[in-house]
Amino acid sequence: MIVPNASGRPFDAVLCDLDNVIRFYDLTHLAKLEHLAGLVEGATTDVAYAPEVDLPLLLGQISKEEWVDSIVLGLKDEVSQSQARELAAALAEAPFWADIVVVAMLRQIRERMPLVLVTNATLDLEDDLESLGLSGLADYVVNSARVGVAKPDQAIYEIAAKRAGVAMERCLFVDDTLENVEAVAALGMIGVHYRRPEDLHEALAPVLGD
Repeated sequence: MIVPNASGRPFDAVLCDLDNVIRFYDLTHLAKLEHLAGLVEGATTDVAYAPEVDLPLLLGQISKEEWVDSIVLGLKDEVSQSQARELAAALAEAPFWADIVVVAMLRQIRERMPLVLVTNATLDLEDDLESLGLSGLADYVVNSARVGVAKPDQAIYEIAAKRAGVAMERCLFVDDTLENVEAVAALGMIGVHYRRPEDLHEALAPVLGD
């Protein structure tokens, strides 16, 4: 049960994931290329997001170009090298957009309490946020590639709570990955498994009052 504090609030800071909550990628072009190459849709992302390929990028240990090279290597038994390169590039360069409904809710909550983005991202994140017009969305951004630790490692949540200046048990954490939500729950945070904007609206309603 969420217990309100003296102010009546059930939490005093919001820690929010970025990808698949705020930012979404358009992989339509990649899917077309996969079809032309005789691959099932999602074959490229299966290779790209395997921990041994993806984690070094998310920890800031390799560049995006090196990540692309790793994807090409992972696809070598499925397609030609030129096709693998084209597929990897299509993923790396996929356009993205922000959900304006979610952004609006987060802007409202930031007027009332600290907002921290907690994301497994790359060293390009600052540029990406600027391109989306979201550079000033949060009070702080905890980026795995900058802090050297990635979700669901406990340390990244501790960093986020410290930057918010709020005790762990007074933080609301929002993420689309259930494993991450379970990790923060074990630390005493309030976890919200995000699947659609209504999930965020319901979680923030006690503070936003709507």
